[in-house]
Amino acid sequence: MSSVELFGQILESPLLIAPVGVQTIFHPDKEIGVAEIARDIGVPYILSTAASSSIEEVAEANGDGTRWFQLYWPQDNEITKSLLRRAKCNGYKVLLVTLDTWTLAWRPADLDNAYVPFATGIGDQTGFSDPAFRAKFAQKYPGKTPESDTFLASREWEADVFSGAAHTWEDLKLIQAEWDGPVVLKGIQHVEDAKKAVEMGCQGVVVSNHGGRQLDGAIGSVEVLPEIADAVGDKITVLFDSGVRTGVDVIKALCLGAKGVLIGRPWVYGLAVNGKAGARDVLKYILADLDQSMGLAGIRTTADCNRDMVRKVVYGGDVISSR
Repeated sequence: MSSVELFGQILESPLLIAPVGVQTIFHPDKEIGVAEIARDIGVPYILSTAASSSIEEVAEANGDGTRWFQLYWPQDNEITKSLLRRAKCNGYKVLLVTLDTWTLAWRPADLDNAYVPFATGIGDQTGFSDPAFRAKFAQKYPGKTPESDTFLASREWEADVFSGAAHTWEDLKLIQAEWDGPVVLKGIQHVEDAKKAVEMGCQGVVVSNHGGRQLDGAIGSVEVLPEIADAVGDKITVLFDSGVRTGVDVIKALCLGAKGVLIGRPWVYGLAVNGKAGARDVLKYILADLDQSMGLAGIRTTADCNRDMVRKVVYGGDVISSR
């Protein structure tokens, strides 16, 4: 049995659909298509702030499914409050606050190809559909709307969401005052930060290096998962993200202390190949792999996953010579 309980809700599996942005660049089905199949197969859908579908559109597509909202935290408090209100009103139950992307990383491939979809409004739908952002944009640029000047609106939105200015631990009080559900910090890679999340009254953390996309040379998240789980796993919910490709990867993360596992790239590949049907098939494949592999390993339930079931194997290429 692979069911788990996260934040008071029984879920059919420990799998969670990670908040991948700008899904329209992969297929026209985009976020609303993936949210629909997430409901159908019983996997929670996490919507990215950097979406090409609105908060409301995704909620409608997801229907009675389980959905969470991932926040790229704006600098403007009124816009932040507006986003949280919309998410709450549309049935998003858990808030993931991403901490590692207050500015976009140095991405040479994107720079080489001058590839910035946000600049043309792609992936800005959360902001463009937000009443607070639209009001502030109209006040600053009378007579203009995000639709009439997409490039200008994109610059304004990205300047607020990816401002280059980080928030502080004290700023979390605003989030907690506006959100009455679980608050989970995404992008935790250090034990001391996990302990601080507990101190600040957060309900969970996601051990994540943003899929290796934010800081070149950042340690693999699986390296620190056991340390963080040992330090705070009895106090808050520890989730895992980054590098998950198979059902066996899910088992490893559970054995190392995660209670739930976010998965991104594999279903995105499926989305790119065959739309929402492709994403569905990949996720069902991973769920089947999880079930089959648990059985082969003699693991009856996810609760039975523990540290005794895994070994860290050090290969020759992993060892640095002392010479």
